[in-house]
Amino acid sequence: MRRKLPIPRLSPLLMLAALGCDKGPPAKEPPAAASEAPGPTSPPDSLVLRLPNGTELWYALAREERDSTGAGCVERTLEIRTPTAKIPVPLLYTRDVPRQVNDSTVSARIWNRCVPGDEYRINLRTGQPVRASK
Repeated sequence: MRRKLPIPRLSPLLMLAALGCDKGPPAKEPPAAASEAPGPTSPPDSLVLRLPNGTELWYALAREERDSTGAGCVERTLEIRTPTAKIPVPLLYTRDVPRQVNDSTVSARIWNRCVPGDEYRINLRTGQPVRASK
């Protein structure tokens, strides 16, 4: 013989309340505190030199540096831009405005920790910097 277990009866009102339960809209995140604000952004690319053949040199990446006295400066990389290509100049951070040497070369000094260093010749076709002879 089987025994029937009592089944509790739920009121229709309780069932509707259970079905209509909602967590509500997600909680809004509090605004970021001033200490959590993003750091300074890199300066935008800027045109430095336009050559007669249409090739342009642009300041691209930037880094903030300090000299031995603690004074700050911003050193920038160069990028050669033609109508068909963008050629980064590797490992040459400068504060100089490059000067044209000839149709295929420009010149700029390397800078490190806000101090100018050796002059480099930059091949406009490859972007390769080579230390200029002294």
